[in-house]
Amino acid sequence: MAKNNQTENPSVNIIGTGTIIEGDITTNGDMRIDGSLTGTINVKGKLVVGVSGMVEGEIICQNADISGTIKGKIGVAELLSLKSSSKLTGDIITNKIAIEPGATFSGSCSMGGIIKDIKGERTEKTELAEKTA
Repeated sequence: MAKNNQTENPSVNIIGTGTIIEGDITTNGDMRIDGSLTGTINVKGKLVVGVSGMVEGEIICQNADISGTIKGKIGVAELLSLKSSSKLTGDIITNKIAIEPGATFSGSCSMGGIIKDIKGERTEKTELAEKTA
């Protein structure tokens, strides 16, 4: 049985190919982007940017699999995976990173730093990682 403040099945949000969104998105579930998004994204779960996906703006998430294009700062509390088709221009702050051959990245990368959400608060996962380190 789930606790009152948690859901058993977090939502999965999808921005489909051809969809263009301008604005900020915050979700407690996972997100997949195959369209285009301009703005800030705060995902408590996993973010997937498909091959046709394009994000311009700041991203904060727990885990990320990137196959598309990102222009902006990305903060990942756990694992950032840049697939061979990915193109990232901007700064990375993450705990772990995996880069496949063929992926392109231009910017700075900092590993093991404190990931903050859009409001500048530490994420729960980061606080937990600090307590266990």
